[in-house]
Amino acid sequence: MIAVVAALYEAHAALPFPPGLAGADRAGFDLVLVDADIAGCVHTWLGNGGTLDEWRYRILHWRGSQLEQILPVLRPDDSPTYWAKLFRMAELVAVTDPRPKESYPPEPWTPLPHPGNTP
Repeated sequence: MIAVVAALYEAHAALPFPPGLAGADRAGFDLVLVDADIAGCVHTWLGNGGTLDEWRYRILHWRGSQLEQILPVLRPDDSPTYWAKLFRMAELVAVTDPRPKESYPPEPWTPLPHPGNTP
């Protein structure tokens, strides 16, 4: 799977950010931030031999969920193929998380409950 993600990442990194979308948002999410965070997590995952720390998995799931909401509202001139490939990379990396996505709070900065730390 690392080879598949590496090929997708190399192709993605070689592309310019879609024209006219810097500073744009879709579905209420900043496209530059979604792209940068997912690409950064994928880059780190590749550099770590196919794993991420908990924080980056949380970011990846969070931004992946946002991208899932963005995809259906993209316009033809928003380069939907660019975003679909980014989403595919996020999906492939996300499945390597040993924790289920549902175990994370909706925002990555929300503290995770730890045994013995109940409010």
